[in-house]
Amino acid sequence: MRLDRDVTEPISIDIWSDIACPWCYIGKRNLEKGLEAVAGDEDAPQVNITFHSFELSPDTPVDFHGDEIDFLAGHKGMPRAQVEQMLSHVTGVAQNAGLEYRFDLLQHTNTVKAHELLHHAKAEGLQHEMEERLMSAYFTEGKHVGRVDDLVELAVEVGLDADATRRALESAQYLPAVRQDQAQAQAYGIQGVPFFVIDGQYGISGAQPPAAFENVLRDLWAKRGEDESEPAAV
Repeated sequence: MRLDRDVTEPISIDIWSDIACPWCYIGKRNLEKGLEAVAGDEDAPQVNITFHSFELSPDTPVDFHGDEIDFLAGHKGMPRAQVEQMLSHVTGVAQNAGLEYRFDLLQHTNTVKAHELLHHAKAEGLQHEMEERLMSAYFTEGKHVGRVDDLVELAVEVGLDADATRRALESAQYLPAVRQDQAQAQAYGIQGVPFFVIDGQYGISGAQPPAAFENVLRDLWAKRGEDESEPAAV
């Protein structure tokens, strides 16, 4: 059972994702479009977004020799024709969301250090900027996002200090926070990403269209208003 909360408190949106998940980037864009739509409401919902770590392939080497087709066909045992068809489909869906995926440039890698970086960025108030930069670097620019040197360069681009970032990554300072996110995902029963937990009440799985987010946010915010107008219990 949830405790009573301040009705003026922003709606919390907790997102479990992996920066190497193509549907997570699409889901992020669709959420942003949903937020843009409700921002025009007379009483626009206020939200607080937090990203949480989820590793889709924790056994992936930092330096995988081959392209995305090689990885999915060899490492995951999928037929190459099926992989090519799947990548073509997700590229089209991404394009509809305003993203230009370049699987031909993509450098598959282990993402645990990228997740550590996101927690470091969160501590510095730059998690959203870092999430966007990592996803863009990985899916649209073909940059490596698994090595410390490359991650430090990306961190500097969003305004993080290079030396502090390097210390955080080399010491694995935020690895416990990554593991805590993963334990929470397991507790929630999350088996795939993206997964959105809205206000601790609604779970939205997958890269749903913007309207799905609009509807939930408007519904929750309207209920906040109803709660505010009700007389206090005595």
